Amino acid sequence: MPTPSSIDDFAFTTLRDAVRRVREGHFTAQALAHAWIARIRAYEDRVHAFAWFDERRVLEHARDADLAQRAGGARGALHGVGVALKDIIHARGLPTGMGSPIFAGHIAENSAACVEKLDAAGAYVLGKTTTCEFATQSPPPTSNPWNHEFTPGGSSSGSAAAVAAGFAPAALGSQTRGSAIRPAVYCGIVGFKPSFGRISRYGVLKTSATLDHVGVFSRSLDDAWLLTHVMQGADTRDPATLEEVEWPGSDAPIAPCASPPRLAAVRTPAWSKADGAQHALFESNCVALRRAGATLEEIELPEPFTAADGVTRVIQLAEIARNFADLHASSRDRMSETFRALYERGARIGATEYEEALGVRGALRRALAQFFGSYDAIVTPPTTGEPPRTLLTTGDASFCVIWTLCGVPCVAFPTGLGPQGMPMGLQVVTAHGDDRQALEIAAWCRGCLPFDGRAALER
Repeated sequence: MPTPSSIDDFAFTTLRDAVRRVREGHFTAQALAHAWIARIRAYEDRVHAFAWFDERRVLEHARDADLAQRAGGARGALHGVGVALKDIIHARGLPTGMGSPIFAGHIAENSAACVEKLDAAGAYVLGKTTTCEFATQSPPPTSNPWNHEFTPGGSSSGSAAAVAAGFAPAALGSQTRGSAIRPAVYCGIVGFKPSFGRISRYGVLKTSATLDHVGVFSRSLDDAWLLTHVMQGADTRDPATLEEVEWPGSDAPIAPCASPPRLAAVRTPAWSKADGAQHALFESNCVALRRAGATLEEIELPEPFTAADGVTRVIQLAEIARNFADLHASSRDRMSETFRALYERGARIGATEYEEALGVRGALRRALAQFFGSYDAIVTPPTTGEPPRTLLTTGDASFCVIWTLCGVPCVAFPTGLGPQGMPMGLQVVTAHGDDRQALEIAAWCRGCLPFDGRAALER
């Protein structure tokens, strides 16, 4: 076990560096596991990031990884590391609670496709992290590691909090509106939503087949790519992955793009919802990027994009009503009032309104693809400001909706602190399929906007 003085250094090791050091014998998988466990023991009673965690199981997996390593049997790109899973993602033999009492004690019979790929790469499940009820609105008791009076965001609340607190090197979540990007920014870490269809959603709770994405939480942009690259690929069990069978991008570590990018600074129709601190931070970020050499043009998306939020809501609610019809019929009394209201709103959406919304989505996806013909990436705010100072709501997802609706990759990272000392950041968006480019451009931008999240957290 690491000494007390080294516990935090071990716990905050990046994913790729941890794998490398285990492989090269600098430390063991068990040392890593002990460091994460020490952090969990020290802070979990205040953060409440886990819906399920088994310390003994974690140590057994780490021990097995070390035995395999010594025998020359390292399994792959993630050998010996633990990854936390949002508790809507199935892992065989482990509980999946969905943030609902209806699924208390439910044990998954099969693993999600993304978990199968993590396992094949040598990783193990570190724990199941808290989620809002059915990945929608009613929040879990999870707090923000930066200040326990603030929300960590949602619905991937526990995944973001666990990575920020040093409980896990990385975690998986999901995004249907803003459930990966927003919590990542609120917790001062990297959040990445890959292109729609890049990662199979088989074995992940289905709320909206049109909008659901698997999301990634990490402490580095490179770790976000490492996880994405491991999990990507076609899967006949998820038709969305069959739209583009060969996904581009090497497995090499992420480095900043070679030359200053052409950026569109887009405020989006949600600009009026952002507070003064977010306005000021975005403007200062844009100034810094220009000074560093980026070609940055302030521009707005075409007028039809003002419909994105309403269209997203119609699609999401209509598909919730379809997917939860049987559960609502059998167990509505154990659903929250909030979720029942969402379901009932969705049930009132007619087929014509739903089909029209899908048509608008298609048109916006095409328009956005054309927009990217003139720019390498969009930079835009990821949130309306700092996280709300409450655990009763998870914040506003308005700055994420367009990119989720259109299925394009987006990544967010912290660039500073707001007036209440809480993290705020920047979001980078690229064309569908350009996931690695999004991370390379984000790496270039991050180099121009230095911010040490861990140092700020530990002040």
